[in-house]
Amino acid sequence: MSIPNNHTHVDGHHHDATHLTRRTLFSTLIPGAILTSDAFPQNTVSMAERFRKMSADYERKGLADPFKGITANGTVESGLFGIHSTGVSTAAVRTAAERFLASLSQQQRNRTMFAVEDPEWRKWMNQHFYVRQGVSFQEMTGSQRDAAFGLLEAALSARGLKLTRDIMRLNETLAELTNDHEFLGEWRYFITVMGKPSATEPWGFQLDGHHAIVNYFVLGDQVVMTPFFAGSEPVTATAGKYKGISILQDEQNRGLDMLLALDKNRRAKAILNPKKTENYNLTEAFKDNVVIDYAGARVAEFSQPERKRLLDLVDLYVGNMDDGHARVKMDEVKRQIDRTYFAWIGGSDAASVYYYRIHSPVILIEFDHQRPANLARFAKDPKIPTRQHIHCVVRTPNGNDYGKDLLRQHYQSHAHA
Repeated sequence: MSIPNNHTHVDGHHHDATHLTRRTLFSTLIPGAILTSDAFPQNTVSMAERFRKMSADYERKGLADPFKGITANGTVESGLFGIHSTGVSTAAVRTAAERFLASLSQQQRNRTMFAVEDPEWRKWMNQHFYVRQGVSFQEMTGSQRDAAFGLLEAALSARGLKLTRDIMRLNETLAELTNDHEFLGEWRYFITVMGKPSATEPWGFQLDGHHAIVNYFVLGDQVVMTPFFAGSEPVTATAGKYKGISILQDEQNRGLDMLLALDKNRRAKAILNPKKTENYNLTEAFKDNVVIDYAGARVAEFSQPERKRLLDLVDLYVGNMDDGHARVKMDEVKRQIDRTYFAWIGGSDAASVYYYRIHSPVILIEFDHQRPANLARFAKDPKIPTRQHIHCVVRTPNGNDYGKDLLRQHYQSHAHA
C-alpha cells in the first residue's frame, strides 16, 4: 500500500516517506546494526579510527547546507516565535551551568565551551559510534558528575531527568549484552556549553550520547529544548546491573490509545499505512532542514475528548523539560492546535509495531519502533522492527530548533561586535 499525502522534499529532490527512509534515514541508522565490537576482523584499521572518519563524513554532509529549519513546504513560516518574557525564571539552570563549568579544569573548559552560534549545536547523533565534543561523564570526577547532574536536574522535569538517567543505565545494559564497554556504557555521554551562562545574553548547553540528546537554549527567561532525542535498545532490561528498568512505555501505549480513541473516519485519515516493516523517523541527526508535508488526521476535526487526549500525549514529550517552561511550550502548542496533524504507520493491535507523528507549525514529535541494531544478532528477524528498540524525537519547526529564530531576532535588535 502506498503512503498518501506524506511526501518529503530533501535537497531539491522529491521523495515519498518510504523512499526517503530507505535511501537517507536508514543509511544513517544501519551503522548501529553492524558496528558492534566484533563486527570487524582483527588487524584492520582500528574501530576508533573508522568511527572518527564516519563521524567526520556525517558532519561534512549533514552541515553542507546552512541551517534553515524543518518546514512543511520548503519555506519557513515567520512570526511564530517572538522574544518576550515568560515569567518563568531561568536562574536555577544558569547557576547550575556556572557551577558545572567551575568544577572543570581549564583544559576541560576549553574543550567544553563554544560560541552560542557555533555549528557545534548541530553536531549530535544518537548512534554509539559518533565522536563527540565536550567533557564526558566517563572522565568526570565524582564532584564534576554531581555538578553535571545538577545541570540536568535544573533543566529537566523530574520525569525528564529520570528518563535521561534510565537511558544512560540501559546503555550499560546494552554494553553488557554486546560485551562492548569501549563504545557503550552508562557514562559515555558528553556535555558542551554554548555561550556564557547569562541572565540577558543567549546561551545554552547540549547533552549528547547514545539514545539521549538534549539541546537546551536560553534567552532571558525563554527556553527552547529541541532537538530532543530519547530512545533505547533495549527499552526494558530483563537482566544485568539494571534489571527491571523500562522506558518509553507511556509514549508507546498512549500513542496507540490516541489512535484507537479516534472515531472511524478520523482514524482512517490518520493511518497512512497499516503495515510497518522499516524505520520511519525523518528528523534525527543532521536532518535540520528536512521538508515534511502535513499528513494524517487534522486535529481541527477532532472532538473535544480527542483533542484533550492529543494534547496530553504532546505534554508527555514536552513535559520532559522543567515544569514552568513546559507550560509555556504547551500554551504555544495549544495556539496552533487547529493546524496540528496526527499520522500513523503500522498496526493497531496490542502487540503491533508502529510509527506516529504529531506535527504543527511549532512542534514535531516522532515515535518509532525501530529495527534491531546493536542487538540484531539476537533477533529472530533483524529486518523487522521491534518493541525493544524505540526512537523518539521532538523538534521545533520553522527555524527555531536550537533557539535559532530567537537568536536571530536577538542579534537583529542588539548590536554585537
